[in-house]
Amino acid sequence: MAASTLTIRLDSALKEEAAQVVEHYGLDLSSAIRAFFTQIVNTNAIPLSFDYEQPNSESLESIRETEEMIRTGKGKSYASGRELIEAALA
Repeated sequence: MAASTLTIRLDSALKEEAAQVVEHYGLDLSSAIRAFFTQIVNTNAIPLSFDYEQPNSESLESIRETEEMIRTGKGKSYASGRELIEAALA
């Protein structure tokens, strides 16, 4: 198999942040890109989702309940995230 080189241009900050993520998995950027290309070939598809994630039925119900609380003025307010978490755990 003959080796080939691919050169891409990208923002330095994006490169550094991506490197941190792939290093968490024990990879370097070159290995991650090779794995990405291998996945494209193995699946005959791009292994990315370009769709927005849709909320599930439980999330939709929570959104509806929250909108109702806002509309009616019912519901409890919390001064901090800690206070909210403590109330949820009680």
